[in-house]
Amino acid sequence: MGGDRVDSVIFSADEESSSIEQDFSDQSLGLPSFLRDDLSTKVDDMVTGENGLVGGRISACDLEIQANRKRMDNVYGEVLRSYDELRTRSDTLEEAKSKILSYTPGGWIEEVGGMSLSDYDVPKTTSLLLVGPKGSGKSSLVNKISSVFEDDKFASERAQISYNSSVGDGTYFLQEYMIPRRSTSFCLHDTRGLLGDSSENVKMLKRWMTKGVRHGELVLRECDHSSFKTRLKYKARQNGYRVSEIRMVNFVIFVVNGLSILKAIESDDETGPRYTQMIATMFNSPFLSFKDDKPVIVVTHGDLLSLSDRARVRVHLAEQLGIPPKTQIFDIPESCDPATELAIVDMLRYCLEHADRNLPVKGRFMGKVDAASLHAYLFRFIILVIAIISAYIHLVHFQHTRKDRLPQSNSHTDWNAIRHMWLGSEYD
Repeated sequence: MGGDRVDSVIFSADEESSSIEQDFSDQSLGLPSFLRDDLSTKVDDMVTGENGLVGGRISACDLEIQANRKRMDNVYGEVLRSYDELRTRSDTLEEAKSKILSYTPGGWIEEVGGMSLSDYDVPKTTSLLLVGPKGSGKSSLVNKISSVFEDDKFASERAQISYNSSVGDGTYFLQEYMIPRRSTSFCLHDTRGLLGDSSENVKMLKRWMTKGVRHGELVLRECDHSSFKTRLKYKARQNGYRVSEIRMVNFVIFVVNGLSILKAIESDDETGPRYTQMIATMFNSPFLSFKDDKPVIVVTHGDLLSLSDRARVRVHLAEQLGIPPKTQIFDIPESCDPATELAIVDMLRYCLEHADRNLPVKGRFMGKVDAASLHAYLFRFIILVIAIISAYIHLVHFQHTRKDRLPQSNSHTDWNAIRHMWLGSEYD
């Protein structure tokens, strides 16, 4: 092209035009209408120049937009296919459940670098913390998870659900649920919902992640009314939860309402972006991550949405949070079917594997991780000790030699002679 600028591409033949249109058609088969219409308009604008003639210029920015749309289309198609894959794998449900039921804390530790299970600080019970906005469905998720592993399918629901989120926040006390009921391998902690005030959320989450969680612990906010706080404190004393064991959090499950996310996406006012921004801010908080390992996302209430909208929500969350939609965002609707149960089992497997992966190493001196460094430090230390001893022996020998050369006199000391001998020894 000689000295022409390389920031645009010129289409000057029908062959090139039809190639773009065909490529767009192939890539947009699974794209939702809101994306397909926008991309179609963009391609028409790029291909058709003035007076409807082919020969318009496509800027670098336009090419980037087209590439991003194609990428989103591919991701959207992968997420849609994952629902079919889940149904195809549903015949492996019992096998997948048995692996969860046989789990013990630290059982999935990756023993690398000479490390073994005894080198890690393994808890008696792996603790998974459920967090999410008010009304996201955390308590409902607890009941669904519990029902998957219950022998009695008619057992009563364990977590109390608030069906009118406008009346209250639902969970005012931290609730611990062993999965299954009589096991001690891992547990879920249901929490009070997050509100729009990020400072309150940060304080609450940071306290749980740094100081641990305890069954029955009262969760109060500064914005709670004084009479409401007094009533809840009295209830806490009545319940006597103070003796409960404190558990450190091993991994986090972030629960969001799929219907609320879709409304936020389609909102024309500022409430939509503000809601998703609150979720992104809390999700990406450094104290919710373990060694840069971010929480999983569970999308609830998918039974109220179409399959295309459920996929759309997952793609949107993946873009906002920077995580893969297929492997780290789990769509768990209210429906009861093998595919949903398998999604629950897959989610728990992900959480438990990553909880084990991020277990802290015991605080022994240097530990096995630094065995090679320890050997190097010991070698250097030995060399240093030898050097110090050699220097000391040399100094003692020198002092004895100097003493022997000094004049011995019981009466008068010839200081000039001593000075001469001293200076002479220095220059010998």
